[in-house]
Amino acid sequence: MKFVSKKESITSLSTPCLVLPVFSQGKQAYLTEIFDKANNKQIAAVLKQGDATGKAGNTLLLQMPTGSKTKRVLLVGVGEQGKTTADDFNKAVSASINALKNLPIKAICSALLSVDVIAKDGEWKVHHIVLKSREALYQYTETLTTSAPDASVLEKCQLLTISDYSAKEIENTAATVSSIANGIDSTKKLADLPGNICTPTYLANTAMALGKKHRSLKVTVLDEDEMEKLGMGSLLSVSRGSREPAKLITMEYNGGPKSQKPIVIVGKGLTFDAGGISIKPSSAMDEMKYDMCGGASVFGVMQVCAELDLPINVVGVVPSSENLPDGDANKPGDIVTSMAGLTIEILNTDAEGRLILCDALTYSAKFKPDVVVDIATLTGACVIALGKHATGLLSNNDELANELLDAGIKAGDKAWQLPLWDEYKPQLKSNFADLANIGGPAGGTITAACFLSRFTEDYKWAHLDIAGTAWRSGAEKGATGRPVHMLSQFILDRC
Repeated sequence: MKFVSKKESITSLSTPCLVLPVFSQGKQAYLTEIFDKANNKQIAAVLKQGDATGKAGNTLLLQMPTGSKTKRVLLVGVGEQGKTTADDFNKAVSASINALKNLPIKAICSALLSVDVIAKDGEWKVHHIVLKSREALYQYTETLTTSAPDASVLEKCQLLTISDYSAKEIENTAATVSSIANGIDSTKKLADLPGNICTPTYLANTAMALGKKHRSLKVTVLDEDEMEKLGMGSLLSVSRGSREPAKLITMEYNGGPKSQKPIVIVGKGLTFDAGGISIKPSSAMDEMKYDMCGGASVFGVMQVCAELDLPINVVGVVPSSENLPDGDANKPGDIVTSMAGLTIEILNTDAEGRLILCDALTYSAKFKPDVVVDIATLTGACVIALGKHATGLLSNNDELANELLDAGIKAGDKAWQLPLWDEYKPQLKSNFADLANIGGPAGGTITAACFLSRFTEDYKWAHLDIAGTAWRSGAEKGATGRPVHMLSQFILDRC
């Protein structure tokens, strides 16, 4: 969908559908009132009758009289006048697109920018109109045949201009956020694919295709022999139970000066995680295809950088593997040697994400990074601690942590910082190796990050645990695309 600005009197608009905000209480939005006065106060009548409530996300579609330039009007509730929250506004945007996306119309005109949102400006409103509209339009169709939903024919959304945000500003913001939405959609599509299609080799081929599409991306793929020469014994141990060979995928985007140290983002790419010998329960095991959402988010962020031609250097690293039980798979008690030279006792083969990440984090030092951020569906403990709303954030540098927290707030893709204290590190002690790969049930998200911190001592580093935020279960099962938006905002803020 393309988003453009529209500067025209609301009473003379020619459009298949006009989206108008309505409040549950108080005076109506000024554009809604102007339109209503010119159309025999039809909106006031349906509000009085209770056909439309004004509650956030409530919608009512009205057919306009024959001969009217505006063919339809969609009333969408935005909550109480003067008290519209960010959540109310986002609900209204999503509801409006969901109400219209299956209708035979290609273009709409929206007056939602005229709504005052508590503590938010015009840029924020444009940002979230684009983002929530694209989110509502996303459909997974890759493996659907007869049951595939009809694609929406909506192609264009005109945004009526407001006094505090110019037409040029609207279109510039919309273009930037559209590219972020493209990255989010790409991340979702990769993550939603089943494990028998989206293998480490598939991810590697996808990276190569992305590099061909965007010449600003330099893509390198290391195979198992090359990783073995580098001493990546920890990463390679995880794929021993699988017929699918592991891959280490690197995507380099050099939009900044050569002297600029890059941001390195490292994403866990477990394309399926059965837990290995420490096998997971069968319930919801199908969702373990989402154990590569960290890696998928790296693909999305690198696509955003390339599409926007950002003046910054960013490197994406994706260690990819499967974790399956087999006669040659890791066993509890096995000891492997990491690329950093540290030995690791594998007490639980289902704590494998940190085994592939630690070698990728050591490898990342070769790029002489300014900062490194890793993204991983790492611990169920993070879901217990923070639920499905906040991404877990741990870091060895408070300035970096604050940058990510601020970016998350701006993007509406929020994180919450947990401690990375030395007091937790003794939980990883082993009698037989330099460290164990688990630290017991207490503070599992923190001890997992403490494990990774042993491999990040030479640079500023942050860890994002997206186990609770990377996908939804139930009737709306599917990838969310998080934290592509947060990371894209983080990078934009550094440009």
